[in-house]
Amino acid sequence: MHPLWNELRRAIPLIVHQNQYVMNVTWTTIRVALVSTGCALALGMPIALTIGLGRFRGRRVLHILANASLALPPVLVGVWVLVFLVPHAPFGSLRYANTLTAVYIAQTVLALPFMVALVPAAIQALPPGLLDQARAFGASRRQLSMLALREARIGVLVAVIAALASTLTEVAAVIIVGGNQVDIDQTLASAIVEQIGNGTTTYALALGIVLLALVLVLMAVLTALQQFSGGIHLRFRTTS
Repeated sequence: MHPLWNELRRAIPLIVHQNQYVMNVTWTTIRVALVSTGCALALGMPIALTIGLGRFRGRRVLHILANASLALPPVLVGVWVLVFLVPHAPFGSLRYANTLTAVYIAQTVLALPFMVALVPAAIQALPPGLLDQARAFGASRRQLSMLALREARIGVLVAVIAALASTLTEVAAVIIVGGNQVDIDQTLASAIVEQIGNGTTTYALALGIVLLALVLVLMAVLTALQQFSGGIHLRFRTTS
């Protein structure tokens, strides 16, 4: 226990005194998580609403494929994104390979399945007849979508937070498409891999503590939102 305790005693001051390297990696990680999740939300919500509310042949198959996308291996996503971005590739002229933009793209692809799989599941779990009643009253597609998202808001929040957690902790895709470059596209998870490889356990522990803290904050936010929503429903039932 003494070696671990000694490493912790050296790692914690790096966080408390806001070591420049630790702070830079932390803010890069947060930026990547927010941008990638935002892009996945914008791209995935129309697809999720189509699967959750649509009435067309093949919808069930589409939902199965959406669920299967949750198991996409991150390393495979990283390889395929890089294949499209390297010189002489379809998008090679953009020169995004080994840049932060490439990390955004890969992380967006990895966050997208949470939107297209979990949001439709939340919508389909709504009380039977709720959406049918709205349709019977002549609700437009936009009104129906807003109703579904409002009633399934906890499921939507779970999808968003799951996507954020995924982008915060991803390693393989970040290293493959970005190159794990310090002060450019290195995230907490990929930096930990580098520090362990370099034998600098103190920095690895400091980065790991920060990463764990970010994940715990996300879980705390999710729990608080669930309890808050439950309180709203309880008050509604009591007053009605």
